[in-house]
Amino acid sequence: MNMKNKFLILGLLVAFLTACSDLTELNIDKKNPTAVSGESLFTSAQKNTVDQITATNVNFSALRFFMQWWTETTYTEEANYDITTRNCPQQHWDELFRRSLANYKEAARVISEQVTFTPEEEIVKQNKLTIIEISSVLAYSNLVETFGNIPYSQALDVNILNPVYDDGLTVYRDLLARLNAAIPKLDPSQGSFTEDQDNIYQGNVDQWIKFANTLRLRMGMLLADLPSEAAIAKAAIESSAAGAILDNADNATIDYLSAIPNTNPLYADQVASNRQDYIAVDTFVNKLLELHDNRIHGFFADNLDDPNTPEIEYKGAEYAQGATYASFSHVNDDMRLPNAKGTIGSAAETELLLAEAVERGYSVGGTAEEHYNNAIRASFGEWGAGDVDTYLAQPGVAYGSAAATWQEKIGLQAWFILYNRGNEAWTTLRRIDYPKLEVPVSAFSGFPVRYSYPVNEQTVNPDSYDQAAAAIGGDEVETKLFWDVH
Repeated sequence: MNMKNKFLILGLLVAFLTACSDLTELNIDKKNPTAVSGESLFTSAQKNTVDQITATNVNFSALRFFMQWWTETTYTEEANYDITTRNCPQQHWDELFRRSLANYKEAARVISEQVTFTPEEEIVKQNKLTIIEISSVLAYSNLVETFGNIPYSQALDVNILNPVYDDGLTVYRDLLARLNAAIPKLDPSQGSFTEDQDNIYQGNVDQWIKFANTLRLRMGMLLADLPSEAAIAKAAIESSAAGAILDNADNATIDYLSAIPNTNPLYADQVASNRQDYIAVDTFVNKLLELHDNRIHGFFADNLDDPNTPEIEYKGAEYAQGATYASFSHVNDDMRLPNAKGTIGSAAETELLLAEAVERGYSVGGTAEEHYNNAIRASFGEWGAGDVDTYLAQPGVAYGSAAATWQEKIGLQAWFILYNRGNEAWTTLRRIDYPKLEVPVSAFSGFPVRYSYPVNEQTVNPDSYDQAAAAIGGDEVETKLFWDVH
């Protein structure tokens, strides 16, 4: 065989093998990959977590009604504390357990198996895993604060169909321990997730450290009234004070997009759905007006243009009684934009917690009045509310004269500062019992201090459900949780 024929045969063989290789690729469905990256799972879980925490849909959350910021115009069940007709507890449970925590767990598994080749790559990997851990603690802590005892030690295990419920306080202690272990692992010398993978901090590790400290401060304060947890609460609060979010530039906010399904929940629930359900409540509006609080311009729309009452710029309706949409103030239009931000941690929240910490005797630096004023200044900045000094000088606002107790002063400002952050506002109200809110005349129950367990748990996991309900003192919305001792 001459040299020319040898090259011809070799060329045909290579072409045949290449063709076979190309044919095997036809079996790969590139639109439906068999493996999903850990980073993609984290992005999805992060959005689900913030969506649920900031949810405004009556099927997912009733907390803005509980706080009496908003009320409903026609169907007033949720404002009257009915959370079971539309099954809010089931949605909250599913969103955080199935769509957030399960994805965080799988994201951590996938990323932990990634091979790194340099010390720098190993740090990036560790930062990613630690951010996932912090995010998981956020979701779990919210579930404990909402329900009490929850599945934890046996949760998210596909081999355990009926997980037991763990004691809420035991879970909370473990979550704080996890957070204490996680924070030192974050290394700002390297990055973490990319901008499009992390829609809260775009992978900025320094800012994740600040959020983790604010979360630890918040969780420590939840335990502050329990004598048995005094040392744990003190350590959590004092170790977090200096490193928490103290500037609005570091606020933990998710960047929503302008197109569904990645829009702000309020836009999807109200604007895209063309609903006219939510209006301001009179007690909230009247208190803002009484204190000449310019944040009202950011909270509500200037939609009242009745020529017969030109002096009335904002007006709230009686809570939970139904009303005409056009006759009362609506949610501010900027809050209803598709790309409006969703907030899960802020400087104003941190400073208000630090004011409380000083009043409770913790060593966090500064005075209660300084932190209180800083909280209001940060909140005014967050809402673009203008002149804060004149506001702070009013006798009804100034820390030395505003109210008889620190609980009343801080509770009132928490009502304002945590506006549109239903979960944190509700938890703060349950902790310090201010402000005092009116009871609806047609209420389904007393003021809800927890969510009842999902109906599905009662049917598919009845033994664990029965044990959990008995352990917390009954599966009622009025049953106080372990930390709610007043």
